[in-house]
Amino acid sequence: MSESLTAALVEVERFVGRSGWDQPARLFALVRTAELIAAEPGLAEHLTNAPGDGFTSIEQEEFTAGADLDETLARIAWPDTVAGCALCLERVFVPPEVEPELPEDPVAAAAVVADHPKRIDLRVVVGVTRDGARHGVARVRGHEGELLGGTDLVPALTEALSRTLE
Repeated sequence: MSESLTAALVEVERFVGRSGWDQPARLFALVRTAELIAAEPGLAEHLTNAPGDGFTSIEQEEFTAGADLDETLARIAWPDTVAGCALCLERVFVPPEVEPELPEDPVAAAAVVADHPKRIDLRVVVGVTRDGARHGVARVRGHEGELLGGTDLVPALTEALSRTLE
C-alpha cells in the first residue's frame, strides 16, 4: 500500500464530502506534487501537502459517469504526466436479509433500495497509480467520523480504473 496514495484518497473524500451527500461520480487525476511544483512553481503556495512523494488531485470537471460506468472508464486514457487517478462515487445498499424482498426488475429494485428504511449510503473513493498501487476509502452516511479503507475495497472498480492508465 502506498501511504501517499491513501493520503490523496482521504483528501479527495474530504473534498467531495464538503459538498454533502448525493453527489455524482467524480474523477480525479493524481499528479506527483513535486513534478507539479517543478512545472508550475506559482502553485507551491496553494498546495497544502508535502511535495516529497505525495500526490495532488486534479478534478476532471467535465467527467460524467453515464449509464454504464465501466464503458465510460474504458474510453479514458491519461497522459504520461498523470501518475494515477481516483474515482469518487456513492452507492446505496440494503442489508443481506432485505435482498430477497427486492423485485427482479433492476429499475424497480433500485427504487425499493432508494426508499428502504434500512438502506445504507456509502461514499467510496478508489485510486490507482501507474506503479501498481491500489487503495480505497469509504464513508457510511450517518457515521461521518469513521473512514474505512483497504486495498480490495471495490476490486472490480479498482481494476476498471487501473485500465485507464494503460
